Amino acid sequence: MSASESAILRNQVSPPFFKVSSFLDTLCFVSENTREIGNWVDLLDFIDWSGVECLNQNSSHSLANALKQGYREDEGLNLESDADEQLLIYIPFNQVVKLHSIVIQGPEEEGPKTVKLFANREHMGFSNVGDFPPSDSAELSPDNLKGKPVVLKYVKFQNVRSLTIFIEDNQSGSEITKVQKIALYGTTVETTDMKGLKKIEDH
Repeated sequence: MSASESAILRNQVSPPFFKVSSFLDTLCFVSENTREIGNWVDLLDFIDWSGVECLNQNSSHSLANALKQGYREDEGLNLESDADEQLLIYIPFNQVVKLHSIVIQGPEEEGPKTVKLFANREHMGFSNVGDFPPSDSAELSPDNLKGKPVVLKYVKFQNVRSLTIFIEDNQSGSEITKVQKIALYGTTVETTDMKGLKKIEDH
């Protein structure tokens, strides 16, 4: 193949490829009001709020700021750590769910960095969180902090009754960690065909 023929072929192949790549990259980001990613919905309605806990939160900047609908869409509100940079969040569900991905947004410097997730692990504290292997873990990138979902090891999150999120540190190593938004995406075990689930916005 001559150099000119090769250049023509590259021009024919590259544009569609870049269009597909751009489209996939766009799908990775979640807008502020999105309650759905592909076939997975926001599990906000299935959280058992009476059992939600957050250790080491600043009482003036609590978990509600990052987790509850309306609060988490307000960029002026954050969950903030208190004594040091670590946070331990416990989220029970009112029915068994399958968890596909998680969104954790935060500021560029004080946003979370190392995150460990534990499925169905009860009564965890800072004293014993290191004693158990996480179901999955992630190091959040700047894109993640802006809303790109972290896709989880789906096989590890098939029958989830509760989720514990351990935020180990933040991007800059500062003493205070700030979380703007936490959103969990998946489906309930009883309604895996998505029937009966509220879909607010399509992508």
